[in-house]
Amino acid sequence: MASSSCCAADFFHPRFKELSALLGFAPIYHRKYWEWVFILHKAMSLGACGNGKRALGYGVGTEPLPAALAKAGSFVLATDAPVEIGVSKGWLAGGQYSSGVDNLHYQGIIELDEFRQKVDFAEADMNAVSTGFNDFDFVWSSCCLEHLGSLKHGLDFIENTVEKNLKVGGVACHTTEFNVSSDHDTVEAGATVLYRRRDLMAFAERLRSRGHSVEPIVFAPESHVLDQYVDVPPFSSHGHLKLLLEGYASTSIGIVVRRGK
Repeated sequence: MASSSCCAADFFHPRFKELSALLGFAPIYHRKYWEWVFILHKAMSLGACGNGKRALGYGVGTEPLPAALAKAGSFVLATDAPVEIGVSKGWLAGGQYSSGVDNLHYQGIIELDEFRQKVDFAEADMNAVSTGFNDFDFVWSSCCLEHLGSLKHGLDFIENTVEKNLKVGGVACHTTEFNVSSDHDTVEAGATVLYRRRDLMAFAERLRSRGHSVEPIVFAPESHVLDQYVDVPPFSSHGHLKLLLEGYASTSIGIVVRRGK
């Protein structure tokens, strides 16, 4: 996966199909699936998962990543928001919220006994990252941080996971919403914010100045017809790589950080 943002080319790569199988789904052109593959790919390729490794996931909902990382040999702490937040945001009613290990998806990925041995669950407020969750090899979130209230809240969350949750040398991988339409105007606060190129580039430099290593943020070219299609409300159930949010075309993008100190 040569790019940091979602693009059609990734879906044609044999490795994408391999990782999709590990995650228990057939590869279809949907950016949420791209995010899960991106995160698992980074965990594996950077040596952040495997036997004896510890992984921490935020806002996991019912995503398959805890099961896939456990199958790869990691011990996983999966977290979701406190239940009152899950209710108020509508995630519980929408089937996008977990309140325990038994709510997590594992079927077709890992046997239940092994899953329960390797995966634990805890509530976690992403706006109040706890130093009690520490010494992890890998930390991730999949399109959650844009819902924390503002651009600043989301970026502070990433920084906190790097400096409070990871051991030195550990890897953080977070995906979020990327504003494809504009590097000037955007949604800066509210229920869903959209990060611009300049927001992400400046944040990467901020992390580097704090002694961490940030993978280059590579913005994918629109080289396939699927890259140029922008879904509009009511969104298609058949998948999309871009969609219209608050008047802006948006797609998924990932940022990868290795803790330096």
